[in-house]
Amino acid sequence: MFSRLYGVRTYGVRHTRWLPWAATLFLTLPAWADNSVALTLDAATRQAVERAPLLEARRAQSESARQEAARAGALPDPQLTVGIDNLAIQGPGAYTAGGDSMTMRTVGISQVLPSHTKRLAQKTMGAASADLAAATELMTHLSIQQQVADAWVGAWGAHHEVRMLQMLRRAWAQDVAVAQARLRGGTGSAADVLAARMEALDLENRIDEADAREAQARASLTRWLGTSTDQPLADAPDFSLLPHSESDLLAGLDRQGNLLGWPARERAAEAALAVAKADKRPEWSLGMSYGSRTRGLSDMVSLQVGVSLPLFTRNRQDRGVFARTADLDAVHAEHEDARRQQTEAIQAAWAQWQSLGQQVRRHRDELLPLAEDRAALALAAYRGGADIQPLLQARRDEIAHHADYARMQTEYGRAWAALAYLMPEGVLP
Repeated sequence: MFSRLYGVRTYGVRHTRWLPWAATLFLTLPAWADNSVALTLDAATRQAVERAPLLEARRAQSESARQEAARAGALPDPQLTVGIDNLAIQGPGAYTAGGDSMTMRTVGISQVLPSHTKRLAQKTMGAASADLAAATELMTHLSIQQQVADAWVGAWGAHHEVRMLQMLRRAWAQDVAVAQARLRGGTGSAADVLAARMEALDLENRIDEADAREAQARASLTRWLGTSTDQPLADAPDFSLLPHSESDLLAGLDRQGNLLGWPARERAAEAALAVAKADKRPEWSLGMSYGSRTRGLSDMVSLQVGVSLPLFTRNRQDRGVFARTADLDAVHAEHEDARRQQTEAIQAAWAQWQSLGQQVRRHRDELLPLAEDRAALALAAYRGGADIQPLLQARRDEIAHHADYARMQTEYGRAWAALAYLMPEGVLP
């Protein structure tokens, strides 16, 4: 990866002048820049998933939904009643428990018995809610992986852009030296020296800008990993290889992060419709009470059977059924729209990934060598007495092509990450 990024690869004998620069760079790397301690992309995503508070929150919510699902469809709690029946309010025994032979102290219990259909629908709704929470947890998992990969690639690309531009310092120093030599020899001018120095300072600005981008990307990594990310970054994976083909991704839409929750939403909407339909059926209840009387009178036992009377379904239960049916239709339509959006996103991302790959290879194999040759020819011409402006322009273009290449590599990596983490590992359409 380093050889491809920095152009060390041999394009011909004429490009071997890159090799001393690369060797010098390797010799001057700090001691900690060892691949054994470097942070790989896989390690970063794994650590983020293990440490992310957001994912901990999703796990807790998933557990909550599972507990709720376990109690869904259970019978309502029985109701205990305590009271006084037939209390006299007139005469000598008014408002006393023993004031009349009909007065009783009662204690009772009642139980509502929802229909089996309604309880089954409630269980289905609870299970769908648990599935939705689990899908949300997995969606968060994939989202964290994508965001960490984006930050890692950003830091990696900015770091290598810095190193690439730093290698061009030597070329600018050589140009300044040639301009100074011509000035001393009487064939140059002070303006040439100043122009070369100004361009060299512009290169330093570009290096500072790339340094800032790396710091910003590392701050994003720190946010996800929870610890400082001062360690060096390992080589990037091969961005030309993806774990899934475009056809596989298009065939497995519902297994991808953005769509994982829709089947559960549809089941929940179907269960809500079933509950609304069950409300049209009578609901039974059973009750029993025990009454205690005084003055040696016998105690009493009462039994009650109750049933709800859905007599006015047209303006009550039927409207609820119509509402839940509309909700289900809306969920189906939104699911279909989400699938279309995901199809569009995959096709657009795939086209961008392919295009960036072609541009990266074109820069690496053609544009960078040509820019180097042009700068070398311009320097030779300036040494021979030509004007300095062609040399300065060639150097500017060389820097621009190297900076474009580094940033293009970063965008290529981000396009790769956007496709690589669409589905959980090991999931096939």
